[in-house]
Amino acid sequence: MVLQAAIDELYRIAVIEGAAQSPARLRALAEYCTEQLASRGLPGARAEVCLQGWVRKKDWDVVWQAGERPRLGISLKSILRNLAGTVPNRTDDLIGEVADVQMRYPEIAVGYIVLMDVGSDMPPGQGGKWVSTMRDRLARISGRRAPFWNQGTLEQAIVVEVDFRRRAELLTAEQDVGALFDGLVAEVRARL
Repeated sequence: MVLQAAIDELYRIAVIEGAAQSPARLRALAEYCTEQLASRGLPGARAEVCLQGWVRKKDWDVVWQAGERPRLGISLKSILRNLAGTVPNRTDDLIGEVADVQMRYPEIAVGYIVLMDVGSDMPPGQGGKWVSTMRDRLARISGRRAPFWNQGTLEQAIVVEVDFRRRAELLTAEQDVGALFDGLVAEVRARL
């Protein structure tokens, strides 16, 4: 599967069918992720895996395990409208969910992929746009490497820009998303 096919499926469910909150909207993206991991030597990743964190259980979008322990978790999000109301809260939610799983499994590598509809983006005050704000926030909490395994930070993150005004237009290069998978797989292998 190519990334555009996953974006097309999200567009079909969220825009054409009007089900932007449907749990099925990111299934194709999860399948794309499992295929990308397998092609890089991590076969057997699964979608929708419930992991017990330190405090609570959470369904992770994609998980790869070695034995009984999760070694890689990928969280998938889509922000398709109300960017001004969603972006500020998304970072706080992300840090909490990541810290919770890392407290239980400190060796887990975590990736975050957020799809943002830049067609509905507006400046957040003094210039810029919400997609830039999200990208900057993710950059601040990304790059987690051993031995500095700070809880609440990520190994890799990317904002995938789409424009859903007229059709499912993917604006981010697929090789940029591929670099995320390359980095995640390298971190998993370094910790095995």
